Amino acid sequence: MSFLLPETGLLFWMLLAFGVVFFILYKYAFPAILSSIDERKKFIDDALKNAQEANEKLARIEQQGNALIKAAQEEQARILKEAVSTRDRLLKEAHEKALDESEKIMAETRRLVQQEKENAIREMRTQVAELSLSIAEKVLRKELSGDERQEAFTREMLDEAFEKENSAE
Repeated sequence: MSFLLPETGLLFWMLLAFGVVFFILYKYAFPAILSSIDERKKFIDDALKNAQEANEKLARIEQQGNALIKAAQEEQARILKEAVSTRDRLLKEAHEKALDESEKIMAETRRLVQQEKENAIREMRTQVAELSLSIAEKVLRKELSGDERQEAFTREMLDEAFEKENSAE
């Protein structure tokens, strides 16, 4: 007997045991293992398919989100531009209205100043005339205090009036 070569009986029983085990495995274990592997493969394929669909949906949602953000930014820019335009227009209108009001106020002030000036001049003329008359009256009273002086003054005034009449003709 050699250690390297098995005996025929041993070889026969080993082949028979291997065949029985192989038959049992082939009949009962392999179908269960293969169905489990097929289910696992199907589950993995389904998971990959779902993941791919989710990625596609996520990409579409991201594109839609970017489009919405872009639209919102454009709307924001439009609103800001419109607000700036409205602000500028309102400021211009307010400035023009303020200028018109200030011109009206200045014109009214000028008119009032001119009117006050004319009133003051009229009043001063009246006072000067009254003072002149008062002074003339006092001077005449003093000068014409006597009868002789009154007659001489009267003749002098008549002579001047005749001279003016004659020189005018």
